Amino acid sequence: MKCLMLIKHSESFRTQPIPEALLEAMGEFVNQGLTSGMLKDTAGLKATAEAFRVRSSGGKLTMTDGPFTEAKEIVGGYALVEVSSTDEARDVARQFMELHRIHWPAFEGECEVRPLEDM
Repeated sequence: MKCLMLIKHSESFRTQPIPEALLEAMGEFVNQGLTSGMLKDTAGLKATAEAFRVRSSGGKLTMTDGPFTEAKEIVGGYALVEVSSTDEARDVARQFMELHRIHWPAFEGECEVRPLEDM
């Protein structure tokens, strides 16, 4: 099963330097995931100042340019993984967040895991 992992945190973490130890640990984690085939794609996302939204409501479309100051949390990155079970997806998300806990103790965020629909 494929899952999209959404990394969510406050926008303020975009302006803080990422600890070198976390970058190294994440590099190793990503390389292992790509080599095993479990990790299909991953990337961090730029700040919402470079984003926009297109909304459909009441039969009309509206466009809003970032930054989205009203947002308490933003999606700061994603990973697309292919795993054999929900338990394996939980383990991957736990490992990812554990790297943050160890190497960037001040970081506060979450990893939301969403299974993809079978098409």
